[in-house]
Amino acid sequence: MQTGLRGRDFISDLDFSKEEVETVLELAWDLKMKRGLGQSHALLRDKVLAMLFFFSSTRTRGSFEAGMAQLGGHAAFIESRTTQISHGDTETEMGEIFGRYFDGIAIRHVTYGTGNRYLNLVAQASRVPVLNMQDEIYHPHQCLADLMTIMEKKGRNLRRKKMVVSWAYASSYLKPMSVPQSLILQMPRFGMDVVLAHPPEFELMPDIMDQAREMAAKYNAGFEVVHDMKEACQDADVIYAKSWGPLLTTQDPEEGKRIQDQYKDWYVNDELMALGKDDVIYMHPLPADRDIEVASSVLDGRHSVVFDEAENRLHAQKAVMALTMS
Repeated sequence: MQTGLRGRDFISDLDFSKEEVETVLELAWDLKMKRGLGQSHALLRDKVLAMLFFFSSTRTRGSFEAGMAQLGGHAAFIESRTTQISHGDTETEMGEIFGRYFDGIAIRHVTYGTGNRYLNLVAQASRVPVLNMQDEIYHPHQCLADLMTIMEKKGRNLRRKKMVVSWAYASSYLKPMSVPQSLILQMPRFGMDVVLAHPPEFELMPDIMDQAREMAAKYNAGFEVVHDMKEACQDADVIYAKSWGPLLTTQDPEEGKRIQDQYKDWYVNDELMALGKDDVIYMHPLPADRDIEVASSVLDGRHSVVFDEAENRLHAQKAVMALTMS
């Protein structure tokens, strides 16, 4: 167990070592048990978290806000459009000022080429920890909840478990790449053999791919890329399939949508799930495009763990906040 997380930022998945992630998970399970038993765990009494959103949310806002209340503190929801950011407040000013008002700053900013830079500039100016509620590169708290959920379903020892991280078609907007990128960085550290599947135009960032290969080599785990969804899902223990935009190919929404619409057959249905092991689990961070990205029979079926996964956002985030903001 590695402590000493007080005051630390959590922006990239690799900001915390594997041992520090294990510490977060141990505390998350303890807090989950206390929540289940109705035991008070006001570890952040009188602490206040600023939640600055540049992009709307359901689970992210709900889980951070509820988590702070359960820890005895308060979360202030701040929509960027209701602030003076558009009228001149810089990242330095937000870090300096919010760092003096609050005990932690959580930010969600997924604009391509902007979000991660914004978080890091705020962090440089802040005297309190900055927590990434999702940017265009990383979604680290979602990934912690995913890891927690997989361990609950598959056991703490994940070595040689096969995890498929696959693109899937969705008819809605071109979504960020942050979820698959966080997954391929974190999961190899816990011994999972990761297979990344996507059409050719949906590549992830080269630097992230290099880091994922480094993590796989360091922890003696598998990492490969295929361009066939069915091939990827053979004998899988975990199928995590969601949409993301072809943002390295084009950032034009119309062209991106044209490319995306070529791959409507990248669809999670019962036939695809049958290619995995009998106890394969289906994961998705939600919201999913029902019967477009994934069949309702899968999303609501025996393999789906999406609601347990969503719940674990609460517990994992509480652990991070308790360890960094206390």
